[in-house]
Amino acid sequence: MPDFIIYIVFAVLLLAIEIFYFYLADRFDIIDQPNDRSSHTQVTLRGGGIIFPISVFIYSLYSGFEHQNFLLGLLCISLISLMDDVRTTSSKLRFVFHLLAVTFLFIQIGLFTIPFWMLVIAYIVVIGIINAYNFMDGINGITGLYSLVTIITLLYINQAEFFIDNAMLIITSLALCVFLWFNFRHKARCFAGDVGSLSIAFIIIYLLSLLIIPNHEFLYILLLAVYGTDTILTIILRLGNRENIFEAHRSHTYQLLSNEKGMSQLLVSTIYAVAQLLINILVVYFVRLNLPVLYEVIFAMVILVSLTLVYTLIRPHTSYIRQIN
Repeated sequence: MPDFIIYIVFAVLLLAIEIFYFYLADRFDIIDQPNDRSSHTQVTLRGGGIIFPISVFIYSLYSGFEHQNFLLGLLCISLISLMDDVRTTSSKLRFVFHLLAVTFLFIQIGLFTIPFWMLVIAYIVVIGIINAYNFMDGINGITGLYSLVTIITLLYINQAEFFIDNAMLIITSLALCVFLWFNFRHKARCFAGDVGSLSIAFIIIYLLSLLIIPNHEFLYILLLAVYGTDTILTIILRLGNRENIFEAHRSHTYQLLSNEKGMSQLLVSTIYAVAQLLINILVVYFVRLNLPVLYEVIFAMVILVSLTLVYTLIRPHTSYIRQIN
């Protein structure tokens, strides 16, 4: 059977699963109630991003259950996140499951051979990225579009590097497209929920690990530069304002643009995705120049400083920043 027919079948199957989940979410009241921290104003189904880990498990059935420890890690983080979407769970319990999921991930990529102190840093960084990805999931379309740009970029890189089977990247992209059909709207039919944002973050981290570690090409971490810079800058500003960084808030740049400046959520999500796509193009081009490490460090600093300046120039013009000052 031709590949495109197989992928059409996968797309239809994922669409059917998503619609069936809507039925379950509606029946069991898995919804997102708006509050003063929310960027939405109406009750919306939560957990539509469950289609992301399901797509990977379907791929595994298709491919013969490769990447077994990764799958166990994905199962751990998806289960605890779905539980949290249904009913709020203890932060300690979530941390245990995140720790277990990352442990399975590290076993899969063979990271336990590195020195202990580096392993501790790796745990902090990976768990931090996973949760930062979750924090960035606050407006319609942003998680789906941003993740789709990242996966498509990895699919392009994979044609030359071949760090994973193309089918996994394509099927994950199809899941993101199915989700976006219901989420990239002014009135979203569903939100990704923790099960969506945390699982897609876990998937992307695994893919980036397979790409970065064997080639020692750490410049590819810039494929998450737009999210990363926003998250770190927001944490710094909130610490400066003596706020609890672990509490829910609406002070990310994307939230200030959509909530305080009144920009369309879909426009803000598109801007973030396009900005990351442009950076991805530059990263791929620069890596292929095969320049010395010093030039790569300078390139990374230029990208990160430029993003920081853009965010800094945008933020002071919002009413939120004027209020807290």
